[in-house]
Amino acid sequence: MNKWIWIVIAAAAFFGYQKWQDTAQQPKQGQTQSRPSAQDQTRSGSATGSTNAEAVLQSAFEQRRNNLQIEGEGVVKKTLPDDNKGSRHQRFILKLSSGQTLLVAHNIDLADKIKGLKKGDTVRFYGVYEWSEQGGVIHWTHHDPNGRHIDGWLKHNGKIYQ
Repeated sequence: MNKWIWIVIAAAAFFGYQKWQDTAQQPKQGQTQSRPSAQDQTRSGSATGSTNAEAVLQSAFEQRRNNLQIEGEGVVKKTLPDDNKGSRHQRFILKLSSGQTLLVAHNIDLADKIKGLKKGDTVRFYGVYEWSEQGGVIHWTHHDPNGRHIDGWLKHNGKIYQ
């Protein structure tokens, strides 16, 4: 019986340490755990902020990182057909000034679709980065109606889509 108690304590300590390590790695430079709503933000995306976000995204790509809350900006390289299977998503590819590309998957069941989006448009984003061989995916670019996740957003031509 005493042996099992020590095994349970060791397992709890191990998993607690792993959780602490994951938490200690976040937030990194260019990230925050909580943000004011997009309407409250006054940042216009200075070159320093964009450059920093791109460095963080490049590092995330190289390290195959996932679940990274990030803000950035890119130019639409290509618009793709909406994904209508399950939750509907507007999809498009952004090219960052670093050359890295990101697929944006914007949930249009929870946020308005960006109407009139076209190649060459600039889009600012705040969402979650997930690694892919093509450069990465940005999702969670909408509010969370259940309040369990940080709200994300897209900004296009001065309008915020959340």
